[in-house]
Amino acid sequence: MKLEKNKVGLFNYTLTNEAGEELDASNGQPMAYLHGYQNLIPGLEAELLGKTVGDKFTITVPPADAYGETEERLIQKEVPKAMFQGVDNLEEGMRFEAQAEGGGIHSVIITAVTDEHVTVDGNHPLAGKALTFDVDITGVREATQEELEHGHPHGDGGHHHD
Repeated sequence: MKLEKNKVGLFNYTLTNEAGEELDASNGQPMAYLHGYQNLIPGLEAELLGKTVGDKFTITVPPADAYGETEERLIQKEVPKAMFQGVDNLEEGMRFEAQAEGGGIHSVIITAVTDEHVTVDGNHPLAGKALTFDVDITGVREATQEELEHGHPHGDGGHHHD
């Protein structure tokens, strides 16, 4: 059985950045996804199409087909520290959930701190980065009706990363 729309694929993977540093891995717990439902970054899902159990491959996905390019408009400089009420020690690398203009919540990370201000970046942490995946397909099966209705797999390997 080949991976195609409405099939559930299970695969082990190791994700590395351009420097070859490991960012994430399945560590023997195969990740499951429902093909054709944008559960994965586009470049990886496209490469999985037509693959079957036992297929192994390495792919480097450019930023445009991964988490997108870094968008300058999502970086805010000179944010007053007073905006972060109740947090005494603001440091680079801290992540916050912020209210977006027009409602909704988005995640930002502090990238710089001065005496009075901080710089926050609302881009995905992997935006602007090429990502290399080493993939080993371990399973392909029909999706259940419930999985198709929900748009993601359930049960074995059904965990997913945001």
